[in-house]
Amino acid sequence: MRVFVTGATGFVGSAVVKELLSAGHEVLGLVRSDEAAERLARTGVSIFRGDVEDLQSLKSGAASCDGVIHTAFNHDFSKFAENCENDRRAIEAMGSVLAGSNRPIVVTSGIGLLRADRPVVETDKVGEHSPRKASEDAVAAIVAKGVNASVVRLPPSVHGKGDHGFVPILINMARQHGYAACINDGSNCWAAVHRFDAACAFRLALERAETNAVYHAVDEGALAFGDIAATIASGLGIAKKSLTTEEAHGYFNWFSHFAAIDCPASSDITREKLGWVPSQIGLFDDMKTGGYFDPVP
Repeated sequence: MRVFVTGATGFVGSAVVKELLSAGHEVLGLVRSDEAAERLARTGVSIFRGDVEDLQSLKSGAASCDGVIHTAFNHDFSKFAENCENDRRAIEAMGSVLAGSNRPIVVTSGIGLLRADRPVVETDKVGEHSPRKASEDAVAAIVAKGVNASVVRLPPSVHGKGDHGFVPILINMARQHGYAACINDGSNCWAAVHRFDAACAFRLALERAETNAVYHAVDEGALAFGDIAATIASGLGIAKKSLTTEEAHGYFNWFSHFAAIDCPASSDITREKLGWVPSQIGLFDDMKTGGYFDPVP
C-alpha cells in the first residue's frame, strides 16, 4: 500500500514509518519544515509538504494514497481541548476524501483519561470528560459517512529512545525539585508501550482495515505511579516522596491531572484480533538503560 502518514517525523510517527517500510509499504510523509523533509527523505519516504491545520493539504495527501495513518497531534497540553478540536477537523477533512472507497484510515487516540474501576478495554467509550472524545467522535462521524476508519489508543507512556513525553516531563520536575514525587501512596496506575510495539499495532490495524474497530497499543497494563517515581528517584540519585493531593499541586502544577491518572488498561482484544505481540523492552528497564537520566546538555 501507499500510505499517507501524518506526524511522520514525530516520536510515534517516525516509528510507524519505519514499520511500514520494513513491511514493504510505500510512505508519503506529511512534513512542515525543510529540515524535516530532508531528514525524512533520507529514509526513502516520499515527501508531502503541508500542515495538520491546513485541511486542504490533508485532503490532498489522503486522496493520493491507498490508506492513512494519522499520528500528528499538537502536544501543548496547556491547550489540550483546543488541540483535540483541531484533531477532529483534521480527521473529518481526510475522511471526506475517503468516503465510499474502502481505503482505511487509522486514527490515534488515548487511554489515559478513560477512568474505570477495572482495566479499560477496547469496547469502552471515551467519556464526556475527556478532550480525546473529539477525536473518537470524529471517527464515528466519518464511519457514518462510509469511511473505513479505526482507532489505535495509546497509553500515558509511549517510551523509547527520543521520548519527550510524560516520563521525561516527570524526570525534569524531579530534577527541578530535588526529589521525585507521587500522590499519596502512588498506587494509581499508568499503562505503557514501547514506540516500536505501538508502530506495529498501527500497521496491523491498517492492514486489517476493520471499520470502526478500536485497538489498545498497551504492553504493560498497570504500572504503579509510585514505582515510576521510585525509578526516577533511583535514576537521578535523589529521594522519593509521597505528597498529599494539596501538596502535589505545588509540585506537579499543570501536570497534576496527568500525575493522578488511574487507568489500568487491557489489550487482550487487540492481541487476539491483530495477532499483535509486543516484543520490546518494558518501561522500567527502558528508563534504566535508554538514556532517560543522561545529563542535560
